[in-house]
Amino acid sequence: MLQPRRTKYRRHQKLKGKFKGLTKRGSEIAYGTFAIKTLESSWITGRQIESARQAITRYMKREGQVWIMIFPDKPITKKPLEVRMGKGKGSPEYFVAPVNPGRILFEVDGVPMDVAREALRLGAQKLPVTTKFVVRRDYVEDKK
Repeated sequence: MLQPRRTKYRRHQKLKGKFKGLTKRGSEIAYGTFAIKTLESSWITGRQIESARQAITRYMKREGQVWIMIFPDKPITKKPLEVRMGKGKGSPEYFVAPVNPGRILFEVDGVPMDVAREALRLGAQKLPVTTKFVVRRDYVEDKK
């Protein structure tokens, strides 16, 4: 499960309201040739990222390369069941990566386009957001 080794503060504040606007960075393909891009805003947990990564690498039969372009570094706290109001904030339970529309989540390279499309589709099923398959601008499909 993905989580930071150490953090400056144990607990973060939750931001009130909806996520606004498109992503500020991470909207272009940086390393791979194929990628999935989110179309809505949400929190993605470390468990969801890991299960999507496993689905992608299993379908690709460990060929090619996969890059995870998000990291869960925001701690989400939770109080135990049946605890009364007050008495402070709960302890951190898990970590999330907040994503906005347009953010690249996973990148893939070293496999044919149809394999990459299916692998990323299987990985996207594990995520709580709708995604879109994108291809690098300078990609040329070789005809054999």
